[in-house]
Amino acid sequence: MRIFHLATADAWAEARSRGTYTVSTLGLDLSDVGFIHCSHEGQVDGVHERFYREVAEPLALLEIDTDLLTSPWQLDDVPGQPEPFPHVYGPINADAVVAAEPFRPSAST
Repeated sequence: MRIFHLATADAWAEARSRGTYTVSTLGLDLSDVGFIHCSHEGQVDGVHERFYREVAEPLALLEIDTDLLTSPWQLDDVPGQPEPFPHVYGPINADAVVAAEPFRPSAST
């Protein structure tokens, strides 16, 4: 399965050099939250709108192949959301990220 994560371009560049990515969400690390927030492709724009809309620095959209993850992941229900969201319960190994493209919100957001 492919899941997605919005990252600052700087955080992704640092993770590539380390080999692992540990930012849970904007301003919080895996050690703060216990998992890394991800989304399905159709949930990305909503995540951007709710949490990243005011971020001025460049963002990257990470596409993660769950078959390549070395950390466990699962779909979790999120209160108030109609669909579960994927969460990774450990660092994301950089080689599980099969694409990292500059993020551009869709016209509807």
